[in-house]
Amino acid sequence: MAGLFYMPRLFIYHTEARKKSAVEYQVLHKQFVIMENRLWWVITTPSMYIAVISALVMLHLNPGLLSAGWMQVKLGFVAALIAYHFISQKIMYRLRDEVSSWTSTQLRMWNEVSTIILFAIVFLVILKSTIGWVFGVLGIFGLGILLMILVKLYKKYRKSKGEQVD
Repeated sequence: MAGLFYMPRLFIYHTEARKKSAVEYQVLHKQFVIMENRLWWVITTPSMYIAVISALVMLHLNPGLLSAGWMQVKLGFVAALIAYHFISQKIMYRLRDEVSSWTSTQLRMWNEVSTIILFAIVFLVILKSTIGWVFGVLGIFGLGILLMILVKLYKKYRKSKGEQVD
């Protein structure tokens, strides 16, 4: 998760480096490509595979979990997190090749998606027998909406300070 949280932040910095001079951008671009590749291939991707294998072993040892409604919803969110992982990888490649069309604001929104999915997964496990996982999921969507509003407000704040935002 640390890699999925930090990688979009690097994408934001990488994208905002385009606003620098051509010489500064080339130096920063090379450094961001190195940082993104190391984070992705040394930490983030191996961790994803270890987590997926561990989950499959757990489900093999306790297949009854698959009949629980909350587990089925949780696995849906896990699938979304895996999709998030591979979409982020595509963004990394596009930034490396200097063909990304994502703005820093869009990347800020993208950065919050992993947070929402993580909270959904954790709360489904915690709330499955307390207030009901359905209300937990609805709460997650509420959190997502709140985070998106906060990103938009932050963009307005940056504009009011005279920063160039996209």
